[in-house]
Amino acid sequence: MKTSIAWQEDKHFTAETDSGFKVEIDGNQTVGSRPMELILAGLGGCTSYDVVNILQKARQEVVSCVAHVDADRADTIPSVFTEIRIHFVVTGRKIKESHVARAVKLSAEEYCSASLMLERGGVNIVHSYEVIEVE
Repeated sequence: MKTSIAWQEDKHFTAETDSGFKVEIDGNQTVGSRPMELILAGLGGCTSYDVVNILQKARQEVVSCVAHVDADRADTIPSVFTEIRIHFVVTGRKIKESHVARAVKLSAEEYCSASLMLERGGVNIVHSYEVIEVE
């Protein structure tokens, strides 16, 4: 896996991923996201993929899954993440809460490489969820 990062101007960079997609990175936030925001987005995407995949394999009828990710950072340089909170809102039909709890736990403890990497680096990650029933 590889990614190329090319400087554009000032604090603006373009990343091209191994899969050929481009991401704008910008410390000024005028044409792209800040790098630390992308880490949270990557974490949220990784764990959301796991949760939805596990629920679908359990034949749960998921209509929507939104992961709200917020974090605290150290006050000193380097300003690393100290705690990240991930709150899943899973919407569906006849979704069993026990299945959601299991999916979140499996993602956190076994499958999500981003989550496991950050935790092994000393970041406390807190997971929570809610289930919304729709007809």
